[in-house]
Amino acid sequence: MDQVVQHKPLTFKDYKSDYKPVWCPGCGDFSVLASVTKALAELQIARENCAVISGIGCSSRIPAYTSVYGFHGIHGRALASATGLKVARPDLTVIATGGDGDGFSIGGNHFLHACRRNVDMTYIVMDNEVYGMTKGQASPTTASDWEGSKLTPHGTGVSPFNPLAVALSAGAGFVARGFAGDPNGSAKLITQAIQHKGFSFVQILSPCVTFRPEQTEWKKIIRKGEISETNALAEAMAFLATDDGFSTGVLYETQRPVYAPKQEEKYSVKDIEASFEL
Repeated sequence: MDQVVQHKPLTFKDYKSDYKPVWCPGCGDFSVLASVTKALAELQIARENCAVISGIGCSSRIPAYTSVYGFHGIHGRALASATGLKVARPDLTVIATGGDGDGFSIGGNHFLHACRRNVDMTYIVMDNEVYGMTKGQASPTTASDWEGSKLTPHGTGVSPFNPLAVALSAGAGFVARGFAGDPNGSAKLITQAIQHKGFSFVQILSPCVTFRPEQTEWKKIIRKGEISETNALAEAMAFLATDDGFSTGVLYETQRPVYAPKQEEKYSVKDIEASFEL
């Protein structure tokens, strides 16, 4: 009689790589990394069946710090790469990660169309309202009167980008906000986002203690779980109309047809290789 091999359940530590994060001490991204690995452990996703895709920035280093497949791409193109991977390999769990600059500025166009296209993948944005890796410039989500950058000493004078409102308007079927200071709460949001069939977006407020030290006060004003989940778009929009950006939870979840084009092999690997022959 064949023996049944029993495998021990994977823990969050099993989803971490041997590389030590190089983030500044106190960076909120440490907690987000913990939330991602806790979510993967909760779902017991096989490491070879998961891929984390990122662009450029402090938060985009996350693929290197996990033990699943990863791809550290170019600035603003995480969602484009993640979309291509998921469409080509629908069997994989695909997670895209990045920051507010990478995702909403140079990557803003991809964000809009990822929401409306509705490929079955998850996008986690660590939002600290600043370009941290390039030493503290205003980002799309920075308040218009922030004067902390030498490039904008009198503030940007531009209204900040509202990620949740844009995601709703563009058609995202799952929209949530978490806080890095609540890693267990964020892990639950990410778990629910991965389980959602279709494109899911999670904004996680992640303080930058180096270039935005005032954000250490966020822990005093964050209201955990204040957002009430709805499947009514009008209700979700109405909530955001008076929201100050510091409430957390799942805002909106609904089901829409998932973009999953039929896979048909038109060319073999041999055909493709032959096309490169001189």
